[in-house]
Amino acid sequence: MFVSVDGPSGAGKTTIVRHLAHMLLAQGHHVHVTAEPSSGPIGALASELTEIVTGHALACLYAADRYSHIETEIAPYVRKGHVVISDRYVASGLVIQRFDDVDPVFLWQINEEVQRPDLAVILEADPDVIAERLEARGPHNRFQRSPGTSRREVNYYRQATDTLEEAGFDVLRVDCTKRPPEQSASVIRRELTALLAPSEAVG
Repeated sequence: MFVSVDGPSGAGKTTIVRHLAHMLLAQGHHVHVTAEPSSGPIGALASELTEIVTGHALACLYAADRYSHIETEIAPYVRKGHVVISDRYVASGLVIQRFDDVDPVFLWQINEEVQRPDLAVILEADPDVIAERLEARGPHNRFQRSPGTSRREVNYYRQATDTLEEAGFDVLRVDCTKRPPEQSASVIRRELTALLAPSEAVG
């Protein structure tokens, strides 16, 4: 099984993914946690160039990393029977380059052939709460430095979620505004457990 976890910066993705992995391990599942940009050569290049490359060029680089990530890491672990959890995936690919004014239609076109996750989790939170968290934490990249970034990013993720749902993705929206990370992870775990049960019964 393959599950992706996306959402605005400051929503708590990495912490929620860590809690989710521990919960699934405790249930006896083999779990592999990964992230995007990936740790592969294209992902390393994308991370290195994020501050100086913009727009279509960076969008294509992130998309190239995503396809390579599937081929070299995600698909092999899924075939081995792991639950693969990716911290960021295609939804982020539909959002980040919006800050560089890249057309969302173009972003969808370069990402529409990616392997679809069995569950695409979208974390949602109040933009004011996210802004407070980011101010306390500090920006991680140039996309988080502009005023009003959190509100724009929340809006972009809503639009990206609508795009995924219209394309037939199995989407789970999780509101993290007031939930602690472990409770958000528990919501995702319950959904995954229900999805895993039929395949385990067949096995």
